[in-house]
Amino acid sequence: MQHKPDDSAHLALMKFGIGQPVPRTEDPVLVRGHGHYTDDVNLPGQAYAVMVRSRDAHGVIRGIDTSAAKEMPGVLAVYTAADLTDYGPLKCALPLKNRDGSPLKAPPRPALASDRVRFVGDPVAVVIAETVAQGKDAAEAVSLDIEPLPAVTLASEAVKAGTTQLYDDVPGNVALDYHYGDSEKTKAAFAAAAHTVKLDLRNTRLIVAAMEPRAAIGGYDKTTGKWTLTSCSQGAFGLKNSLMDVLKAPGDKVRVITGNVGGSFGMKAAVYPEYICILHAARELGRPVKWTDERSGSFVSDHQGRDHEMTGELALDKDGHFLALRFTGYGNVGAYLGPVAPLMATLNCVKNSASIYKTPLIEVASKIVFTNTTFVSAYRGAGRPEGNYYVERLIDTAAREMGIDRIELRRRNLIRAKEMPYDAASGMTYDSGDFPAVLKHAVELSDIKGFARRKRESKKNGRLRGVGIGCFLEVTAPPNKEMGGIRFEPNGDVTIITGTLDYGQGHAAPYAQVLSDRLGVPFERIKLLQGDSDELITGGGTGGSRSITASGTAIVEASAKVIEAGKKIAAHVLEASADDIELRQGRFVIAGTDRAIGIMELAQKLRSGLKLPPDVPSTLDVKHASEPIPSAFPNGCHIAEVEIDPATGVTQVVKYSAVNDFGTVINPLMVEGQLHGGVMQGIGQCLMEIALYDTDGQLVTGSFMDYAMPRAHDAPVYVSENHPVPAKSNPLGTKGCGEAGCAGALGSVMNAVADALSDYGIRHLDMPASAPRVWQAIQDAQRNKSAA
Repeated sequence: MQHKPDDSAHLALMKFGIGQPVPRTEDPVLVRGHGHYTDDVNLPGQAYAVMVRSRDAHGVIRGIDTSAAKEMPGVLAVYTAADLTDYGPLKCALPLKNRDGSPLKAPPRPALASDRVRFVGDPVAVVIAETVAQGKDAAEAVSLDIEPLPAVTLASEAVKAGTTQLYDDVPGNVALDYHYGDSEKTKAAFAAAAHTVKLDLRNTRLIVAAMEPRAAIGGYDKTTGKWTLTSCSQGAFGLKNSLMDVLKAPGDKVRVITGNVGGSFGMKAAVYPEYICILHAARELGRPVKWTDERSGSFVSDHQGRDHEMTGELALDKDGHFLALRFTGYGNVGAYLGPVAPLMATLNCVKNSASIYKTPLIEVASKIVFTNTTFVSAYRGAGRPEGNYYVERLIDTAAREMGIDRIELRRRNLIRAKEMPYDAASGMTYDSGDFPAVLKHAVELSDIKGFARRKRESKKNGRLRGVGIGCFLEVTAPPNKEMGGIRFEPNGDVTIITGTLDYGQGHAAPYAQVLSDRLGVPFERIKLLQGDSDELITGGGTGGSRSITASGTAIVEASAKVIEAGKKIAAHVLEASADDIELRQGRFVIAGTDRAIGIMELAQKLRSGLKLPPDVPSTLDVKHASEPIPSAFPNGCHIAEVEIDPATGVTQVVKYSAVNDFGTVINPLMVEGQLHGGVMQGIGQCLMEIALYDTDGQLVTGSFMDYAMPRAHDAPVYVSENHPVPAKSNPLGTKGCGEAGCAGALGSVMNAVADALSDYGIRHLDMPASAPRVWQAIQDAQRNKSAA
């Protein structure tokens, strides 16, 4: 069957257009082992770096003897903090303020510790050698004279009088005393409430454990004075800007190159001490220097996630309507202040605990605290899952105490679609959403009516069964500029250039779908370039569920510029007026006629030297920077069911249903994959993962022998559906989906655990609901019942 050009283009759009489940285009390369990760990069003449780290959690550095190490075979250099005085510190630039208006305390972090070590793994020196083995031998020969000091690892302990101080100029170890809300109005609301609920909520510390450890190669060109860092990252442009600050170098003298990245979840976004060390060594030695972490090093050197101690309170009237929400507590940021470390337990708690409910008042009073632990920063969701988890636990507890069905209690407090745009107590204005419809959809999808029958069946098998609801609303990353570059290549490909970065999400297909939809360019000819800062004019990186909204908007706007230029060029070729030209399914057509030229053919003519008058553009290529767009508000309702073996405490998620509003869904297959990954990380936190330190500040869970990670058999059968209500804040109507799985899982799974354990009168259990903790809770409950 013969198709006219328009028919072929139409069929392609049907297969690869917006809304189609197009498979990941990266997979044929990655699953064959042909990916190009940082450790796969080797440069001629490269040397190798090995870090020397503190084994003490806290202490004064009295001396570092590197003389023996420098004499060992293959050793090229050993550097300490004294050698890195030309560089700036690693620092947090968030403009957060204390409740009294003063700025947060943000002690700068040197690349190598000079006066004190503040956590186990704190880097104090770096060895540069011809081989990794020689570097390791020499690192063992570096002698550290450290006078130990007492360590503190828990935020609530670190603020107590008489506790060891990490910094002389940070009294009480408090980096930030944050407050949001009207204390007097909130206090009055609680005083007038018919019922109040109060829970102490622990959001545990996590090891990020990305599949690919961090790695980097530093280079320096003495002729041009240009630094080049080849490294995993979450955005080459953002990492470049941070490096410029530390290296004290202008933008044209710093380049960041990122290839494939094997996971990050927030961890690989920032400049780390190792990067400064290898760049310095590259300049001093005149050769590239490579560093690759090992898993044991990753456990202590990669930033960690979560770690909040919060007390949550909810005030309700006699009918169960929410009157006020209040959180007080601590965010543990570890020994140093990461780039966004204070955000999670402060502003992001405010923004996301508001969720989908008509809560008139929200108060958050949290202290950001230094401890002798690995520093903490963004981890998948970065305060979004935490804030939603807190409020969902409070709602379920209130429902149980007031004798109101938990679905009904939520329903009574939901913001209605007709109330959009809605000004939330968090200060955010929701532009879109139909929260009642999403809840109804999720209840139906989960067959919650059949839960009583399933619970009886579980009981017959000697198991407890519980069901939990986790509604959520996330406020995605704040507005940033993003690049939308479109380049028509000599070989006939079309390259999208943008500053977000794929570290496992699968950006290539959905971005190509957007471009194909806008320009009619053949999907299979579209390529993606993200990881070279020299190619970027701006870029916000990937994080905060922003990628499809930010890059998608930039691609849409860049496409409009291509069309504008293309109409003028096509008008010249077709000998018509540009006003009469329109783009239709990849072809510039003279309106009302069958005369046309395809956009790919037009690009080929330009490459072949098409002669054009001065007033006609000479290229279809575009380098565009979009203006910042507002945050979006992805939301949903997840319903989990768990079974617990009371004899062993083993808990399994046996049923998981999710309905989500991600706005316009560009590629449902990618969305499903992102959802599954996020839910699984949430289940891991709920049931098994926890980073533990002993009283001396040693990481007890320092390997996968002691730190439990979820495996395939821990995954339930997921049932998920989309309930899209397009966002009004961006041209595609997208809302983002990368972190939603975590946000829905924490509340739904822990509420299900609490529901199952309520058979024993247990009101609350903090995560992780691991087998020993669940078993112990049951034993304690039975003992208390017997004693009563």
